[in-house]
Amino acid sequence: MAAPCRAVVDTALPVDLGLTLGPLRRGGARDPCVRIGPDGVWRATRTAEGPATVHLRSLDPRRVEVRAWGPGASAALADAPRVVGATDDDGGLATCDHRLVRRIARAQSGLRVGATRNPFEALVPTILEQKVQGRSAKASFCAMVRAAADVAPLPDDRSAPRLLLPPSATWLLAQPSWAWHRWGVEMKRAATIRTAASYAHRIAETVTMGGAEASRRLRSLPGVGVWSAAEVAAVAFGDPDAVSVGDYWLPHWVCHNLAGETRGTDQRMLELLAPWAGQRGRVCRLLMVGGAEPPRFGPRLPLRQIADI
Repeated sequence: MAAPCRAVVDTALPVDLGLTLGPLRRGGARDPCVRIGPDGVWRATRTAEGPATVHLRSLDPRRVEVRAWGPGASAALADAPRVVGATDDDGGLATCDHRLVRRIARAQSGLRVGATRNPFEALVPTILEQKVQGRSAKASFCAMVRAAADVAPLPDDRSAPRLLLPPSATWLLAQPSWAWHRWGVEMKRAATIRTAASYAHRIAETVTMGGAEASRRLRSLPGVGVWSAAEVAAVAFGDPDAVSVGDYWLPHWVCHNLAGETRGTDQRMLELLAPWAGQRGRVCRLLMVGGAEPPRFGPRLPLRQIADI
């Protein structure tokens, strides 16, 4: 167990690490790669220099201590300011004319839009979330990570949780069809992930591109559409305008909170978000965090268990 690399990140605005880094926890509360708790955020990730275990802890509202272990520790420290949204502003939402958006922006003033600069790591769980219930996608991601069993670098901190690294592209390409079935992933999503893994180096290049060009490259992969590209842009590129068009619940949340409508469509959602062009994704995140849940009609759908088929 080596000593950590350490840095302190000063931020332009207050940062709530739980709110800001919550989207990185793709496997839910039991995500093997990310743990969020009272002592901060622990994260296992892959960098261009190798794997790293990272611990982020708030020293005060505008200062974040970052420690990192492993071959990728230096790269993880270099990326930390982007990950926590150190230079991100509030998009002007705390002073906008809309009462609800203004109120939530002020109440959730520590929510920053960060950028991991790791699009492949964001894309794999995003593909798992296509066309299935969230609980099912989270369970599949956790099962996949545990099957890979790639232990993250061990910190010299007794309080550190034992984390696993997200699956590598090489490992994903080597998995047989029966393994995907065991994780609850049907062959369409499995094929999309395998295709993405075979072009992992091309996906990595999107961090150097503009938003539109990066989206086009992602969407050139079979099985990756507008929704998936927006999900990746929000997490990996820190795009505050990324709107996940095609999401099942998001239009209902936006339309219910901005217009009092019990149900919404993508077109109506985009109409309502138009006044915040450039910050539409940030508005969506705020509404999902601090808005009112739209009413539900009818019984909940049964959880789809592909592994039992």
